[in-house]
Amino acid sequence: MKLKLTAVFKKFPEGYAAFVEELPGANTQGATLAEARANLAEAVTMVLEANRELAEEDLLGQEVIREQFALA
Repeated sequence: MKLKLTAVFKKFPEGYAAFVEELPGANTQGATLAEARANLAEAVTMVLEANRELAEEDLLGQEVIREQFALA
């Protein structure tokens, strides 16, 4: 099953602001709705990658178990 997130888009005179409700830090904007959507996909990827790197740094040198995790 794929993880489903909620994207929120708010219209402004200059374009759109966008964020993901379930993922703090995944915020962006775009001149058009399509641009805001594309930018949001990139922001989500960047936040997840940054969170992974931070976790790896925090756990460096510790014995841990890593495994794939899926939501049902």
